[in-house]
Amino acid sequence: MGAVSASLDDLPLRADLRGLTPYGAPQAALPVALNVNENTHPVPEDVADDVLDSVARALRDVNRYPDREFTALREGFAKYLGHGLSADQIWAANGSNEVLQHLLQAFAGPGRTAFGFAPTYSMYPLLTRATGATYQAGTRGVDYTLGAADAAAQIEAADPDVVFLCAPNNPTGTPLGLDVIEAVYDAANGIVIVDEAYQEFAPRESRSALTLLPGRERLVVSRTMSKAFAFAGARVGYLAADAAIIDALRLVRLPYHLSALTQAAAGAALRHAPAMLAMVDEIVAQRDRISATLDALGYQPFESWTNFVLFGGVDDPAATWQGLYDRGVLIRDVGLPRSLRVTAGTETESTAFLDALASLGPGGARV
Repeated sequence: MGAVSASLDDLPLRADLRGLTPYGAPQAALPVALNVNENTHPVPEDVADDVLDSVARALRDVNRYPDREFTALREGFAKYLGHGLSADQIWAANGSNEVLQHLLQAFAGPGRTAFGFAPTYSMYPLLTRATGATYQAGTRGVDYTLGAADAAAQIEAADPDVVFLCAPNNPTGTPLGLDVIEAVYDAANGIVIVDEAYQEFAPRESRSALTLLPGRERLVVSRTMSKAFAFAGARVGYLAADAAIIDALRLVRLPYHLSALTQAAAGAALRHAPAMLAMVDEIVAQRDRISATLDALGYQPFESWTNFVLFGGVDDPAATWQGLYDRGVLIRDVGLPRSLRVTAGTETESTAFLDALASLGPGGARV
């Protein structure tokens, strides 16, 4: 007792995990937190009441294991997504990260490779390496866009077992054309995952990759309830794919991986999808307002189809981040040159961010 604890270096950790840094974003109890792309609007009261009632009913049988096939929830997701999908084409897990982990466990692993076009979601390489596979990073254009011919050429050269396409892309907000997805799929021999975590914030006339699923048995479209559904704390992600993909995921999932309480809460939220999604238009309005104001302040906001804005023209990102922090506003430094990222919050939160940024002067704060 009282001995000094071992350090990570003292443990027999896997060699391929040494030197890696866990995923995470700064957490601070600031008045305005716009750093992790949450939906900052609260769940509507009537929806919250139904969620509570559903969880309470589930608690009566919590002594029993949950439905390991989460049948009712899969039916709910199929109905929500539409496009003629059926429950046997749906999978769900504890957040979209676990959905992606299941895919990597089934189709990547030791001796295999996964591929993403950098910069993109920072969990892709972490999840890949944690499952024993090798991650390869491709490139994007100077404005973070991705063209069909270039993307296909990179895939043909790398020949990965799994391809990640973030559509729209995180952390840049960049939209991704369906022609790019089709070209990548045709060039790939492995699984192609289209991560549509932010699809609900895209223009309503834009087509989802769900429209490409028929006849493409290696294509997967993943979604989350964390963003548009304001359900980040519930940790529910899901995907749509060929039924054979779903069978493969059963081989790697843990038994009863979705608790009865999670299934009940998510099912209730889905029953109120119109109410849960009603706030999306307001978020999009704030996103566009932020972009317009950033442009007026002399920054360079990138086109965004998400609930956040990446903006360049920041003279000193670290100093500007700290200056906003000191003013009670938390945003994200994602490591891109002369850039920062901010989530579109409520009107009050967005105003607080814009006022704080303007107070730092042109180009932001400097050391």
